[in-house]
Amino acid sequence: MNYQTIKYEIDETGIALLLLNRPDRLNAFTVEMCQELEHFYRAASLDDSIRAIIVSGEGRAFCAGMDLGVQGNVFGLSETLQPTLEDMNKRLHDEAIRDGIRDTGGRVTLAMYDCLKPIIGAIHGAAVGIGITMTLPMDIRLATRDARIGFVFGRIGIVPEACSSWFLPRIVGEQTALEWTLSADIIDADTAHAGGLVRSVYDDHATMLEEAYALARRMTQNRSPVAVALTRQMMRRNPALPHPVEAHKIDSLAVLHASRLEGKEGVSAFLEKREPRFTGKASELSFFPWELTDR
Repeated sequence: MNYQTIKYEIDETGIALLLLNRPDRLNAFTVEMCQELEHFYRAASLDDSIRAIIVSGEGRAFCAGMDLGVQGNVFGLSETLQPTLEDMNKRLHDEAIRDGIRDTGGRVTLAMYDCLKPIIGAIHGAAVGIGITMTLPMDIRLATRDARIGFVFGRIGIVPEACSSWFLPRIVGEQTALEWTLSADIIDADTAHAGGLVRSVYDDHATMLEEAYALARRMTQNRSPVAVALTRQMMRRNPALPHPVEAHKIDSLAVLHASRLEGKEGVSAFLEKREPRFTGKASELSFFPWELTDR
């Protein structure tokens, strides 16, 4: 896909730096950006040259939210259709529903949720609306001290999107999620850190990116891509299961499959006191018990 609103580069260790690339509009989100981000995350799962993804914004902001200056329905939705919840349950992937009804932010965050690679957010400047909800499926979020974050939907008469009503309470707790979304206040980086939304705060963008790369390498160097992919999905999905025995079933099968392949190399390397030489590919998982949201 020839990207127009995003760009990326992959370094020699397999770390992809993905940049939102509309700096003249503070990287405001559009339907085109939705399509490109969705494509990138799904393609990255199948690209074994990518081991982890760092996401940031080109220029002086991460993302200033939806581009409200476009013509027509600014959210890219059809106002002629009258869908019901039954339609969403039965026809989610129909073209009319996909392109005319489904929230564009949610399409991106579901692609991120399905992704088999660790994702680290590096937030600076404005990150409001979809500019912050798109970060919620990321595994770790970092921020610069100048970051200004806001779940500002109430200010323009809409509701939180991008599956944020599922992600945000899991990250910061229900009470804080309610305060931030109902007040629609802009919060600073220290408040976001105190609330558990971001892991750490940095004085400048360059220092933050250095830490993001260091984190990504800790997650990938001398680590099995297969084990990393499964671990990310287990940590994302298993907490929503109704009883720990359901997680036990998945754990058991995952350990069995891993022990037959990458686990043998890992144990040998440990006993021989050498670095492991893992050869498994995330794109060729022999065990994956979940259905992906879309493909």
